[in-house]
Amino acid sequence: MRYDAAVIGGGVTGGMILRELSRYRLKTVLLEKAEDVAMGASKANSAIVHAGFDAAPGTNKARFNVEGNALMEQTARELSVPFIRNGSLVLAFTDEDLETVRELRSRGEQNGVPGLALLSPEEVLEREPAVSREIKGALWAPTGGIVCPYELTIGAVGNAMDNGARLRTGFAVEEIRDMGEYFLLRAGEETVEARFIVNAAGVHADEIARMAGDGSFTITPRRGEYELLDKSMGGLVRSTIFQPPTQMGKGVLVTPTVDGNLLTGPTSENIADKEDTAATAAGLETVQRLARKSVPGIDFRMTITSFAGLRACSSTHDFVIGPAKGAPRLIHAAGIESPGLTSAPAIAKAVVKHLEKAGLVLEENPDFDPIRRPFPKFREMDDEERAALAAADPRFGRIVCRCEGITEGEVLEAIRRNPPARSVDAVKRRTRAGMGRCQGGFCGPQVVELLARELGIPMDEVTKSGGKSRMLAGKNR
Repeated sequence: MRYDAAVIGGGVTGGMILRELSRYRLKTVLLEKAEDVAMGASKANSAIVHAGFDAAPGTNKARFNVEGNALMEQTARELSVPFIRNGSLVLAFTDEDLETVRELRSRGEQNGVPGLALLSPEEVLEREPAVSREIKGALWAPTGGIVCPYELTIGAVGNAMDNGARLRTGFAVEEIRDMGEYFLLRAGEETVEARFIVNAAGVHADEIARMAGDGSFTITPRRGEYELLDKSMGGLVRSTIFQPPTQMGKGVLVTPTVDGNLLTGPTSENIADKEDTAATAAGLETVQRLARKSVPGIDFRMTITSFAGLRACSSTHDFVIGPAKGAPRLIHAAGIESPGLTSAPAIAKAVVKHLEKAGLVLEENPDFDPIRRPFPKFREMDDEERAALAAADPRFGRIVCRCEGITEGEVLEAIRRNPPARSVDAVKRRTRAGMGRCQGGFCGPQVVELLARELGIPMDEVTKSGGKSRMLAGKNR
C-alpha cells in the first residue's frame, strides 16, 4: 500500500502526530524500529507536564510547552489516561537561587504561563511540609502536572489505529529515496511508500534527516538516571519539587507519580551511544544526594527500581519543527527533549499544518472518534464493580499480579487491543503487571504463559522486550 503519510518514530510525539492525522481521510502508517511503541524516551522520563516557565521566550519550546499544557487535560481525558494537575515548586536555597526563580517567573509570564507566584519559606512548608527547612523561598506554578508518558503514547497510537491508521513495528528505516511522487522507505528487505514523511525519530532524528539530504542539525543523546520508590513513599510530597535549572536541564526533581509512587531524578550526562540506557552507581548516588537536598526524608531503602532514559538534544538548542532542507514533503519533529512530553499534543497540530502547507490534502474524517475506551482497572474498582466484572468475565476474577492487583482479564485485554502487546514489558506498560514491589517475581511466569497462549508460540519464544530478549531458555525449535 502507498500511504499518504508515514510517521517515523513511535514515541509520544510520533503517536500524537499519527492521532492528529487520523482526524482526516488519509492512509497513514507509524514506523517504529522496536517491537512496541513508547520504547525510547517516552517510557523513561520524568512524566512531568511542565507549566512553561523554563524555556526562553520566543522559542519553539516556550510556545509548544504552554500550548501543550493547555491541551493536556482534554487529551488525557479523551484517551482515558491518568493526569493530575498537582502544581510545581522550584525551591531556592540561596540568594542567587532566589534571583533565579524571580527570573523564571518573569520568563514564564512572558511565555503566557498563568498563576505563577513567589512563595515565602513558610508558605512553601505549609504546602509541602516534607521539603527542606533550608529553603529561602520558591516559585509556585499551579498549572504543572503529572501524567503517565507510556500510557499517553499507547493511548494516542491506539486511538489512531482505531480510526484507521496502521502500525508497523520492527521497521528500522535504513534508506529514504525520493521517487518524485512518493518516498520509498526501506528497512532491510521491507519497503513502504509514502507521499509525505514525518521525522519523529527521537535520538535518531538527525540520521533520518541525513537520509533525506538534510544535515542542518545533529542530535546528542543526554542520559538521565532515575530511582522509583515504593508507594509507601508516594504521599511524601503532593507537588513536583524542582531545584533551580542549569544549562544541562531542569535538575533532579522529586515528584509523585499518577500511580502513587515517588520518582526522583534525572541526572544529566551527554553521551555518544544512542542506545546506552544503563543506570550507573555514580549516577544513582547523585540522584539520591540531590533529591535529599530538596526532600530530606526520602528513604531510598524503599527503591523498587532504577532506570535511565535518553533525551534527544538538538544542536539548535530548540525543537526542530518544519520542512527538511531540500525535501519539503518531509516534516521534522526533531530534538524533542524536555518539555517534549508536555508539548506533544501541540507539536502534532503544528506538524499537520506543515504537511498541509507542503501539499497534503486534509479532508475531515466524519467517522473520527477521539475517545479511547477506558482500560479496565480492577485495582481502582469498588467491591461491587469488581464482582460485576468477574461475574461477566471470570478472567477478571483471577489475580495475576498481587502487588498491583492486576487480573488475567487485563493482561488479555493488553494483548488483544490496539496497539497489541507482544512482550512481557509491553504488557507491563499497559497493565502495570510487574511494576510493583516484587518487580514481576510473582506474576512474570503467568504473563509469559498468557502471551504464549494468545500469540500461539512456545513459552521459550516469549520475550521481555522483543528481539533476542527471551524470558526462558529452551530447546532449539
